[in-house]
Amino acid sequence: MRTATTIEASGGATWREPVDFVVEAEKLGLDICWVAEAWGSDAPSALGYYAARTDRILLGSGIMQVGTRTPVAVAQTAITLSNLSEGRFLLGLGASGPQVMEGLHGVPFAKPLARTRETVEIVRRVIEGGKLSYSGSQFQIPLPGGDAVPMKLSLRAEHDIPIYLATMSPAMLRLTGEVADGWLGTSFVPEGAAEAYFSHLDEGLAKAGRVRSGLDVCQGAEVAFAADEDALRVMVAGRKKELAFSLGGMGSASTNFYNKAYSRQGWAEVAAEVRERWQGGDRDGAAGLVTDEMVLGTTLIGTEPMVRDRLRVWRDAGVDIVRMYPAGDSFDARLSTLAKAIDLVREIGDDS
Repeated sequence: MRTATTIEASGGATWREPVDFVVEAEKLGLDICWVAEAWGSDAPSALGYYAARTDRILLGSGIMQVGTRTPVAVAQTAITLSNLSEGRFLLGLGASGPQVMEGLHGVPFAKPLARTRETVEIVRRVIEGGKLSYSGSQFQIPLPGGDAVPMKLSLRAEHDIPIYLATMSPAMLRLTGEVADGWLGTSFVPEGAAEAYFSHLDEGLAKAGRVRSGLDVCQGAEVAFAADEDALRVMVAGRKKELAFSLGGMGSASTNFYNKAYSRQGWAEVAAEVRERWQGGDRDGAAGLVTDEMVLGTTLIGTEPMVRDRLRVWRDAGVDIVRMYPAGDSFDARLSTLAKAIDLVREIGDDS
């Protein structure tokens, strides 16, 4: 497995902290750094700066939200970042959710599947070069009814630009298998992944005449090391409210993709009740319903032997890139956690 992490440019105590983290992570041998874009900093601005401060590490948008930029603007950004970084850029795209799209950007969330498919198609055409003419259900280029004619960019892509899709629902997973180079996943339980995720990805792959080895599977989770079983119990208890927020507070009142993902992996009743209590204002009661198994099943939290064994399970389940969110109360602590996790990934790679 290759190693990755995700950061947000505005996520540190200062703006310099994430920069320093990326630079130090590269020195540790981290393979990929994804830069998040939700309701904080934008991803491309930070990625351009990180590209200037690094030499080897791959840099990806994790993710740019489909619909907040035109597909051609996405392609322009991707080509610029790829050329600036000398081919180290990975384009991560995702439909986001109704709260962010409609509540923050004022963009309708309707038809995310069609919008994502057409965005990928247009981005690829722009990257290939030539004049762009496209007619879809969501985008028409040039816009009809006027005097506009097809145009092409004045810059060209000097390197291949892989496209990764962050998807969770069955329909979006099928699309990922059909059109993407990689899958950015979350809420991943390897024991339930075959039915919850891979069956849908494989349908899309088969439709496109592809096989699983042609899709880069990137899965993310928090990684944290406990000194012993007592420390682990405290650590797990501290994560339950965070998971309850994902199950009950993410998305909108009608759409929560995290809740649905956990439901498909064996926790439908618990996930439904957590959501009901959270939305009813009983946050502590919602957190109290979250089990130790739910926390440990979707994270890389444990003693060092436990995390090592869990990484083997992820590898054997078909994960190609493990995207780690290192725990720690300080910059040095997070970097130390990441260093230990990278060493463990290397270790299990040697014994595979």
